[in-house]
Amino acid sequence: MKKALVAYFSASGVTAGLAKTLCGAVDGDLYEIKPAKAYTAADLNWNDPTSRSTIEMKDKQARPAIGSAPVDTAAYDVIFVGFPIWWYEAPRIVQAFLEQCELTGKTVVPFATSGGSAMGKTAEILKKSCPGATVLPGKRLRASSSAAALHEWVQSLGL
Repeated sequence: MKKALVAYFSASGVTAGLAKTLCGAVDGDLYEIKPAKAYTAADLNWNDPTSRSTIEMKDKQARPAIGSAPVDTAAYDVIFVGFPIWWYEAPRIVQAFLEQCELTGKTVVPFATSGGSAMGKTAEILKKSCPGATVLPGKRLRASSSAAALHEWVQSLGL
């Protein structure tokens, strides 16, 4: 396995658990993409057209501020990036994270959690935030996926 970073954004903790399991499965390093301002339950109410997440997702140029220190990606070959699916794609903070990283020559592998939504065009959208990188299609995974299942998935990618 190439040197891997598992970066993730988790608004409710579900994606965090999956990211930690994946990190162990690939013997990688873990990085949490923390928003500068934490999301509240009201912010995440997708039924409210005035909620923070709805407003961000409607604005394709939105890039929420990141509160965690930047990560140096120079030492990594593969960047797994995890997130919950919001409106059939990655939350805008994931694009903000990718755009602050130097990803030339890296392989970026999106992974997501969702109560039912598929990945949609997530990889295509994220590719625009990763100039010079190879962005794989990624996969929606069960939050309860075992380390063995995740290792098998990674192996199937040829990584």
